[in-house]
Amino acid sequence: MTQVATRIHNARSEEMVPKGLVVAMFTLMLATMVLVGTARWTGAPAAGVVPASPVVQTLDIALIGDRNGAYAAQAIDGTVLAMSDRDKAGFIGVMGRVVERKRVTAGLPVADPITLQLHKNGTLSIIDPSTGMDIALIGYGDDNVAAFRRLLN
Repeated sequence: MTQVATRIHNARSEEMVPKGLVVAMFTLMLATMVLVGTARWTGAPAAGVVPASPVVQTLDIALIGDRNGAYAAQAIDGTVLAMSDRDKAGFIGVMGRVVERKRVTAGLPVADPITLQLHKNGTLSIIDPSTGMDIALIGYGDDNVAAFRRLLN
């Protein structure tokens, strides 16, 4: 039989994560906690919050999915306003899945309408009266927001 040489690992010679990186990670975490704590303690205004603005236009729509994963944005009278698989409107399907998932987990009807709101400052929001969700459509990209903006025209 041959003898198998075993190698003894020295913890100091073969670090999995460099010590400097671990120190930097904890320093960043501590600095973040100090900044957030200071902002909360001094009462600094919240940044990145959608400013309140009056609603200038609303539209009640139902987001109805099919077996292929496409969603239709339908007016209350049943008119199809847009399909998520056409005209760069895929975000309608994304939001349809979000609303559907929230309703299914709450045991609520999936086909109930949601309200699309246009605010005076130009922002759009989706209100789901069934679940109480209020989704401000900011930060999702121009094409995605435009998919819902076209529904209002």
